[in-house]
Amino acid sequence: MMLRRLVVLICGLLLSGCSSLLFYPERELPVTPAAAELAYRDIYLTTADGVRLHAWWLPAKPGVAVKGTVLHLHGNGGNVASHLGGSYWLPEQGYQVLLLDYRGYGLSGGAPGLPAVYADIDAAFAWLDQAPEVQGTPLTVLGQSLGGALAVHYLAEHQARRERLHALVLDGVPASYRDVARHVLSGSWATRWLRVPLSWLVPDADSAIHSMPRLLGLPVLIYHSIDDQQVPLANGVSLYQAAPPPRAFQPTRGGHVQTFADPVWREVMLRYLDDPTGFVGLRRLVEIPNPDSPQ
Repeated sequence: MMLRRLVVLICGLLLSGCSSLLFYPERELPVTPAAAELAYRDIYLTTADGVRLHAWWLPAKPGVAVKGTVLHLHGNGGNVASHLGGSYWLPEQGYQVLLLDYRGYGLSGGAPGLPAVYADIDAAFAWLDQAPEVQGTPLTVLGQSLGGALAVHYLAEHQARRERLHALVLDGVPASYRDVARHVLSGSWATRWLRVPLSWLVPDADSAIHSMPRLLGLPVLIYHSIDDQQVPLANGVSLYQAAPPPRAFQPTRGGHVQTFADPVWREVMLRYLDDPTGFVGLRRLVEIPNPDSPQ
């Protein structure tokens, strides 16, 4: 019976091109931004291939001058509800946010997969092009984990979108889809012994490490935690080394994409967005504590 299940799993991976190793969507939205006392609107978008997507629009806090707009592309698990922590704090600082659920996530239709998910990002940009409250404001993309990898490849392929951006902020982004798949396969005894050959079924050409050198002229801030067990620090270092200037690298502490739970790292992003091309104060702004050092 166990062998039969293993064969079924392997056949499924072969047929899907291992796309399922990259996406772990959840349908239920257990909370809304109202739980954080945030004003919001449900936004529905339609992709070029006819998929209806759901997103949350978080306007800037009333009485606060609008400084810019942030398109938040979340990681591969959960949905907008589980990733609200990455951007809930921005409206109070004058940044309005479009938090997108990819196809198959939350209230969005369809099923996630590559390359179809790039049409979702395209639909988000198309909505931002038309939204009256966005016009004339600097636009930044915040990509966390898989969302950052998707953003890097999308922007490398769409020069006009890239030139429209004020900055790109990446947080805990994997450099290689193939490495992500290998890591996932290592977590199960049933697939651990096949992790290397199965991972080669995952197309790696779209991985961020290959697309990053093409982001010419786009200011990039890369966060990556020293403690990240899901996407090790070496990923962030590799992406920083591959990025053309202007670029900045900010090591952090804590779990995977838990960066903005710490007000220090929120402040770093705000100061960076004030002047992405000239900001050089990252290491002077903060010191990274070492919990293993004697006090």
